[in-house]
Amino acid sequence: MKKILVIDDDPQMRKMLVTRLGKNGYLVEAACDGVEGLEKWKTFKPNLIILDVCMPNMDGFSFVQESKANEEIESVPIIVLTSREEMVDIFAGEGVSGYLIKPYNEEEMLEKIESCLS
Repeated sequence: MKKILVIDDDPQMRKMLVTRLGKNGYLVEAACDGVEGLEKWKTFKPNLIILDVCMPNMDGFSFVQESKANEEIESVPIIVLTSREEMVDIFAGEGVSGYLIKPYNEEEMLEKIESCLS
């Protein structure tokens, strides 16, 4: 079973993603910011990360920078999920695997996940 780590500061978004992705056959854990995401990564070892941009403590961009500095995490695909469409080019330059704009299309998200995991 493929594992996905959801990192988002919105509790409703986290719960919705955990539920929907779980119903689609993924093992999912969630973190409320980049700091907690890095901690959860150590024990959960996800196959994919879904990452919000605007979060307290450590935002999505800082998380991507930290992950690139860690050889184990840098190979894990990251899909950025945010309402900030203007960040697409910035994250594309950082090598993220996908970008979804909130409110997202569930079918499109599942296609991006499958593409990243295959």
